[in-house]
Amino acid sequence: MTDTPNTNGGEQNGNAVPDPRDTGGEVIRVRRGMFGANNGGDTSGYGGLIRTVTLPGAATRPYGGWFDEVADELEGALEEQDLLPENAIERTVVDRGELTFHIAREHLVRVARTLRDDPALRFELCTGVSGVHFPGDKGRELHAVYHLRSLTHGRIIRLEVSAPDSDPHIPSLVEVYPANDWHEREAYDFFGIVFDGHPALTRIMMPDDWQGFPQRKDYPLGGIAVEYKGAQIPAPDQRRSYS
Repeated sequence: MTDTPNTNGGEQNGNAVPDPRDTGGEVIRVRRGMFGANNGGDTSGYGGLIRTVTLPGAATRPYGGWFDEVADELEGALEEQDLLPENAIERTVVDRGELTFHIAREHLVRVARTLRDDPALRFELCTGVSGVHFPGDKGRELHAVYHLRSLTHGRIIRLEVSAPDSDPHIPSLVEVYPANDWHEREAYDFFGIVFDGHPALTRIMMPDDWQGFPQRKDYPLGGIAVEYKGAQIPAPDQRRSYS
């Protein structure tokens, strides 16, 4: 880990590929082949490819640049609210030139409000929330990732919150960032993340009675009957016969 955040991606090592992650990351899966096909179904020619899926590990001080300033101010602001930073911030990650705070879900709303309102932070804009599904990340399979932008200070950070498949609840941030309304509905629709406190958490793309969450990694690919209220369209492989 260098003292200065890597803001140029792969350009620093002279290649058109990203810089390698720190070897201290957490391996959550070993992937074989290019597309994850099993039982001889991989016809891509990459069947012998073996890759590890690694989440970057916690960074150590100094983070570099203004990252330390933001981290210090956030931790100090939480302490002023009688909240121990280590209870709210599970770990701080510096990876690919980005600063990410992994937040305990029960403290997400307070942390977000602090990041928005503290004069030294002023992350006034949340550009949305993205869902991620890591089936191999046991006990925290579902991740919600928020990108926050400070228009005042010209900075961007990320918040990341996790929840297990068995309890996919994360507090809504609509009361702090109202524009997150539709973004949370989309993450709910495709990943099944339940944003507690959302004013109207309904599907936004899929039909209301759709079963399952299409962007989860364990969602079946192909051969799925399309179901609508009062009608059902057969799966593509059942619509016609070929001789």
